[in-house]
Amino acid sequence: MMQWNRLICDKRFGLEHYHDPKKSSLRTDFRRDYDRLVFSSPFRRLQNKTQVFPLPGSIFVHNRLTHSMEVSCVGKSIADRVADGLRDRYAGTPDAAALASIGDITAAACLAHDLGNPPFGHSGEKAISTFFSEGAGRSLRDGLTPAQWRDFTSFEGNANAFRVLTHQFRGRRAGGFAMTYSTLASIAKYPYESALATHGKFGFFDSERADFIQVADELGMTRLPSPEGTVHYARHPLVFIVEAADDICYEVMDIEDAHKLKILSTREVIDAFLAFFPDERQAHMREIMDHVDDPNEKIAYLRSCVIGTLADRCAEAFLRREQDILAGTFQAPLLSDIDPLEREGYRRCTELSWRRIYTAGSVVDVELAGNRIITYLMEKLIGAVTRPELNYSRLLLAKFPEQYDTDAPTLYGKIQAVLDHISAMTDVYALNLYRTLEGSSLPAV
Repeated sequence: MMQWNRLICDKRFGLEHYHDPKKSSLRTDFRRDYDRLVFSSPFRRLQNKTQVFPLPGSIFVHNRLTHSMEVSCVGKSIADRVADGLRDRYAGTPDAAALASIGDITAAACLAHDLGNPPFGHSGEKAISTFFSEGAGRSLRDGLTPAQWRDFTSFEGNANAFRVLTHQFRGRRAGGFAMTYSTLASIAKYPYESALATHGKFGFFDSERADFIQVADELGMTRLPSPEGTVHYARHPLVFIVEAADDICYEVMDIEDAHKLKILSTREVIDAFLAFFPDERQAHMREIMDHVDDPNEKIAYLRSCVIGTLADRCAEAFLRREQDILAGTFQAPLLSDIDPLEREGYRRCTELSWRRIYTAGSVVDVELAGNRIITYLMEKLIGAVTRPELNYSRLLLAKFPEQYDTDAPTLYGKIQAVLDHISAMTDVYALNLYRTLEGSSLPAV
């Protein structure tokens, strides 16, 4: 059984020798995690990474940065409700003091959860993995171990986020962001290696395997049975809250964005959002909307109601399942364990999104363009790091930021340097580099 007083740990990765568990401060180390992320370059770059719809445009829609900020707000709200509910349950125990920090940890983890995502949304992840499984990258398989090959053929933004936060890039300090152990563990939705990947999902690359084990064991996370030689942990409990906040925000906000872009009608969205509520509450909500003429304001009002309700239900589900979560026996999303009315409302929204939003022409256009751009950049940049003696390669290598180890001693390390560079790119940077390398864009003279 996992224990809160171990799961909440402010030891910093890479700076363990500085750790002083007795120090006190109004600004906790978990709050410092949050602030450190806000002021970081990788976080700022999220403002120019696609969430779902094309960027930029005359109508503002969500990007990765605004999405992450909203997830952080919702995640902290859920975590604070959970902390209130656990306070009496753990009064007088060694775990009681630790619970006060779960809101700050969750807020920071929510900010960080998409840091490893490449440009062009989830299609960017797919473009990278299929470059190896279906494209020119297949020729590289013999130079990699089975674990390294699985890392690439199942490239996962969540695993890459753990790398971004922990890896010592060239010229940088040990420990990467030097985040607290608890914040690092709270982003790991899939706390197992790529050998155990389900639907391409896993939590850490082979290069960060020992780092993840170090964090998980320090926190007392439960090691689950798995095939010999593989690593599989039960989730850190706060992962369930981060996941719920992410799921709530992307589902509800994607629908609101689709309304602004006129992919979905006002009537469709009103019907979808009212379905989360009983008839009496619906009648009251309609009365409120009758006082507003702007359709976007009507939808914004309903959106806030839906998010508030789902956040409450997820907090209740966590409190109800807390002992099972600590035992590692509950592994389903919190949204699957909420009341039937809200669960059905969420299911209907999910079905609407897949049927009307994610197949919309503008969304598919981003996926097509992103696939072409990332595949092209992968071919050129991997060619450069594997054949550095060529003149064209020298020119390309000169464009790499210095922190990426393009002359790593192994093929795995060289490819990771390329993936580190590409996954950090914004949509605009990737497009401009593609045009430059293709010769369709020349610098102004």
